[in-house]
Amino acid sequence: MSVAELTGIDVPTGLFVGGEWGGGARGATFPVLDPATEETLAEVADASADDALAAVGAAHAALPAWAATPPRQRAEILRKAFELMSARSEQFARLMSAENGKSLRDARGEATYAAEFFRWYAEEAVRIEGTLMRAPSGANRIMVAHQPVGVSLLITPWNFPAAMATRKIGPALAAGCSVVLKPAGETPLTALALAALLDEAGVPDGVVNVVTTARTGPVMAAVMNDPRVRKLSFTGSTEVGRILLRQAAEQVLNCSMELGGNAPFIIFEDADIPAAVEGALIAKMRNGGEACTAANRFYVHEAVADEFNRAFGARLAALKVGPGLEESTEIGPLVNEATRSKVAELVDGAAGAGAKILLGGKAPARKGYFYEPTLIDGVGQDAAILGTEIFGPVAPVVRFTAEEDAIRWANATEFGLVSYVYTQDLRRGLRVSEALEAGMVGLNRGLVSDPAAPFGGVKQSGLGREGAHEGLLEFTETKYIATDW
Repeated sequence: MSVAELTGIDVPTGLFVGGEWGGGARGATFPVLDPATEETLAEVADASADDALAAVGAAHAALPAWAATPPRQRAEILRKAFELMSARSEQFARLMSAENGKSLRDARGEATYAAEFFRWYAEEAVRIEGTLMRAPSGANRIMVAHQPVGVSLLITPWNFPAAMATRKIGPALAAGCSVVLKPAGETPLTALALAALLDEAGVPDGVVNVVTTARTGPVMAAVMNDPRVRKLSFTGSTEVGRILLRQAAEQVLNCSMELGGNAPFIIFEDADIPAAVEGALIAKMRNGGEACTAANRFYVHEAVADEFNRAFGARLAALKVGPGLEESTEIGPLVNEATRSKVAELVDGAAGAGAKILLGGKAPARKGYFYEPTLIDGVGQDAAILGTEIFGPVAPVVRFTAEEDAIRWANATEFGLVSYVYTQDLRRGLRVSEALEAGMVGLNRGLVSDPAAPFGGVKQSGLGREGAHEGLLEFTETKYIATDW
């Protein structure tokens, strides 16, 4: 079946540059695979460095007029984009399920979440405030304004192909920036559909450009070396983030980096176990575990570990594994064979070191990149699975008895994106939340993402924040004017 037949959207497959669709100078393409069938969904344009630089040129030419566009006018366009995406939520959900593999349930949630960034930043576009104060010496006034940072390169991952794009495009457009979006090679179709939607919403030609490529490294290096580009916003692995930061240093680019995670999920002896199980299902199994916010390590108090394992294991065993586009599916395939092989290697390594697999632990014998929901108990502190972002439906459990150990083990990582804590003692919950080295904490909650909240991490989980008003300011430069009257 064609993409249009599967999803209800006739998705363009060319490059979107300067308001026009084209195949690129070389006419080359690369395939987009369905992870559930391993078959080709579509062929999309494979951009060269020259194609990407043409997108930069279009964004640069469109920047002055867009930056000068009244905030209310920019806001109305974003509001229109929200309305269009909300009306087509089901089609976007089916498109994401087709190219990413995620269940329709997860995809529908993402489609709604992604659209909300357009609405939130439609509201924030008219709230780019400055300040005015008298200098302490009395010699002059201090005026501070926030201006668009300029042409922005947005690089997004495959695990949330709609939300990671709208979370960047929304604030960039609200601030008055023009953008070049480079989506992941595994999931370019959602980004191309978003480009068509934004064009329909009234975004002027050149303000949003989308470049798809199978040769990300050299093509993006050429873009980042162009002095017309002044901003890089990247979501992806810490490993790739380090490479991009080194490249960004050459032009001293303004960088926002949302990088990897290794989220601890701490359950104390006084926790509401049924609530903790429900929270764990969301934090671990949403998107099949392919999320930077996914619970990666479960630290469970010895007094309730058996109870938690029984209840959580029962819920995992009941999850239906299947193609994302089937209504009954709760866990879809992983995005590709490399991801599944990595997950299998981590599980096998933990089991080989003495951990006990309570559930799952293997790939089912079927077509597609599937892996069974897996629960592992008795994982050693030096196990590779605890130090690596799993990105799959696998929950390793470590038992503890002392609060200090749980905090120390949770913080023993280079990552610091999100942590989860379950306890019915509010004093303890807030005390532990403050002690955890993370940019976000879910206290008795398995979900932290919200367009109105500042999303981001500490340590090697990134720089800057997305969402909230902070996400808007990431696309501005602060200008100070000294004057007097």
